[in-house]
Amino acid sequence: MLYGRDLEERRISTLLDQAGSGQSAALEIIAEAGAGKTALLDRAVELTGGTWRILRCAGVECESELPFAGLQELLTAGWHLDALPLDALPQPQSDALRTVIGLSATAGQVDNFLVGLATLSLLAELADQAPVLCVIDDVQWLDPASTAALRFAARRLGAEGVVLLFAGRNEVGLPGVPTMPLAPLDGSAAAELLTSRWPDLSRDAQERILREAAGNPLALLEFPRMDLDSLPIGPLPLPFRLSSGYRQQVNDRSEASRTAMLVAAAESGGDLGLVLRALDVLGIDRDGITEAEVAGLIEVTAQRIRFRHPLVRTAVYHGATFSERQAVHAALAARSEHDPDQRAWHLAAATVGQDEEVAALLEAAAFRAVNRAGFSAAAAAMKRAASLTPDSENRSRRTIFATEWAAAAGCYQNAGELARQARQLPLGPEFRARLGWVEAMIEFEPGHLRKSRDSLLAAAEEVAAVEPERAGPMFIEAARVSWYLGDASIADTTRNSLVALPIPNDQRTALLEAIDGALKLRSDDLAGGIAMIRRTVAEAQAGHELALTVTGQAMLIGDVEDARTLALRVLDYAQNHGMIGRSALAAVLAASAEIMLGRVQEAEDLATMAVRVSRDIGQLNTISISENYLALIAAIRGDEQRCRELLALPSVTAGQDSFVEYVHREWAVSLLDLGHGRYESALDRLDTLHRIPNRIRGHWVHLLRDLVEAAVRAGLPERAARAVEEIERWSAALGSPFAEAIMLRSRAMLDSDGDAYARALKLQAAEGLWYDHARTALLYGEWLRRQRRSGEARTPLRSAVETFDRLGAAPWAAHARAELRAAGDSTLRAEPGPLTAASTLTPQELQVARLAATGSTNKEIAAKLFISPKTVGHHLYRAFPKLGVTSRVELACLGPF
Repeated sequence: MLYGRDLEERRISTLLDQAGSGQSAALEIIAEAGAGKTALLDRAVELTGGTWRILRCAGVECESELPFAGLQELLTAGWHLDALPLDALPQPQSDALRTVIGLSATAGQVDNFLVGLATLSLLAELADQAPVLCVIDDVQWLDPASTAALRFAARRLGAEGVVLLFAGRNEVGLPGVPTMPLAPLDGSAAAELLTSRWPDLSRDAQERILREAAGNPLALLEFPRMDLDSLPIGPLPLPFRLSSGYRQQVNDRSEASRTAMLVAAAESGGDLGLVLRALDVLGIDRDGITEAEVAGLIEVTAQRIRFRHPLVRTAVYHGATFSERQAVHAALAARSEHDPDQRAWHLAAATVGQDEEVAALLEAAAFRAVNRAGFSAAAAAMKRAASLTPDSENRSRRTIFATEWAAAAGCYQNAGELARQARQLPLGPEFRARLGWVEAMIEFEPGHLRKSRDSLLAAAEEVAAVEPERAGPMFIEAARVSWYLGDASIADTTRNSLVALPIPNDQRTALLEAIDGALKLRSDDLAGGIAMIRRTVAEAQAGHELALTVTGQAMLIGDVEDARTLALRVLDYAQNHGMIGRSALAAVLAASAEIMLGRVQEAEDLATMAVRVSRDIGQLNTISISENYLALIAAIRGDEQRCRELLALPSVTAGQDSFVEYVHREWAVSLLDLGHGRYESALDRLDTLHRIPNRIRGHWVHLLRDLVEAAVRAGLPERAARAVEEIERWSAALGSPFAEAIMLRSRAMLDSDGDAYARALKLQAAEGLWYDHARTALLYGEWLRRQRRSGEARTPLRSAVETFDRLGAAPWAAHARAELRAAGDSTLRAEPGPLTAASTLTPQELQVARLAATGSTNKEIAAKLFISPKTVGHHLYRAFPKLGVTSRVELACLGPF
């Protein structure tokens, strides 16, 4: 029975009831040590009534660096490994999960978040038989890989019938997972708990315990076991007071019992056999375990040994001297032959000073962790290996590896500290180059763009003299980051550096083309720059890493169809192979291309996916870029509130003169003004953007399109003349239908040319550029009405109304309706067709419905969108009535939506 936790118990009971009906949930219970988190988890298990499948694990402090230790315990609780329904999962997920829980010895890196998706899919499979409750205790000690995977799964729960309950200390949180704090028990509940368990205490003792426990349930239960007169007094934190009491209980035991408990505390995995073998090495009688068990400090089963509470273990371990702990770790190492990782860590704990043999064992453990995608664990192991290394060259190498892996794990603060340490060590050219790369990554991902660029340049210049082959790509990357910042002058600097590199001519030519194409765009040879970049794109044999770079180059020159194709190909590959980090970047690049093509709904789907995924894995730059694209999409639709909310979000590159972010934010406000009829304000912003340095980008012609319309609508067509000339240059050089259509429309506005409007509309319809088509149709309809050709005006105006309605662009639709009424037509369609109905779907419902319409199964859709198959089914259940269909067959017959 729980005391004083009625509200918390009801909340958990509600989650369980909802999950019994198929609605999943996650909840994290947070509180100080001893507040009753574990008791509440136990109560949750009781509330299932024995009809649920219960999976349970607990973080162990000593195992916090062993990747996926917690996840393996959770998924195999009550199961034999071979009995897990892993074959029901998509192959990449099944392979990843088999690798991390020890069913496969396959080498190679496994994406942590693919493991999270596989965990979600496995839980969904288990829930087909009965609802599933996952109970994860002591999250603060769970290994980071397991924490990341379980948090990823928790954030994607939907309609599986799964409940994840986490419990951890106050200082630990799982972003994105709802929390439930446990306050101290109130006076009446505390007194009721104390008297129920210790009815014979004197009144003075009760009052002393209630005062000292301060509402902490564990203290209320444990203080009566101790010598109350010896308890410390004063405003000390409760965990210290408890641990001091535990230390007294430990000190009262015999030396053999204290040593036995110390071995168990140092091992901490609960392996009774290993503890007994280590005791044999130390020559300690096993009766010490029995003594501790009789005293109630430990619990022993046939195979496991565990402490009554983690604070007992803390008191045992930290109450021993260093030499005592050293001897115990050495004994555990001597009997850990079956587990080389554990053996390496125990040897490290037993080693004073430097020892190359132990360092080499830890290095091997680190590489095994990398093969399991345990980058955080690998970094910790290699960092410790470096500290044990006597040879400076090996120490440098190991420190660099630790730095790279810490950055790969997203632990940028730790990676930065390791990088600073590495800078103090003697580094050869290879490792100076690698350190430069990782320092740039450390600075780039949180949004420190200038520092990232400067790190790349400094490292490239340092390496160029001794290892020029490594310097070339670093110069190219520095130029790319500089272009992002708007500092195109660095391209000239890097080109000069590349020319001077002593490398073979064919390598130099390839590197120079990657720079020269961009440089030519700033010269009079616009067509030459475009041709050079197109040649680079065409000649690239696209490995999937290279495809992202090629996508950026295609966007740079406005070849948005190529960019879209490449980005979607990378996205598809990343989704099918569970490469979640890469999928976020591919999604945002594809979103950019879709915006340029006017496919607004598709762009929103992709940008929303990019935000969701990048937020999970801490890709701050990608979050910021994606949110800017979403603001641009809101502006296209005229959704002022949504646009300004997104623009009000803090930018990770704020104050760093990020050219791209500045352009996107200003462009979004300009489009918002344009849609709401604030033409002069829009014109001023767009004209300012047109005049800034380094304005040559592939989507620039789209921005100039808006400038021309703002100028004409504001009655200031003379301010559009220079922009139209630039549009014509781009159109002639690109030879792309979308650019030609923009040129024709812009010229039509300036020259009052109806034929140019009509030609632009045909090109946009043929290319499926419906947003641009609607804006051109609106302009053409307005022009026709002013020419007193109202009957002709109605056709393009009706088309504009329908498209703007479908896109949810309310101000634009209202403008088109007003023009249509002025043209003498008030018979507008009242009922939305399938395309308009699609706009009522949520972004994820729309993504699911579109994939389902192509014939993809629920499992295939789930793998692509990083959700579970049951959640796919739930989204389809909600989407069908909104679309007016009842089956996948009818869905496929709707056509594009």
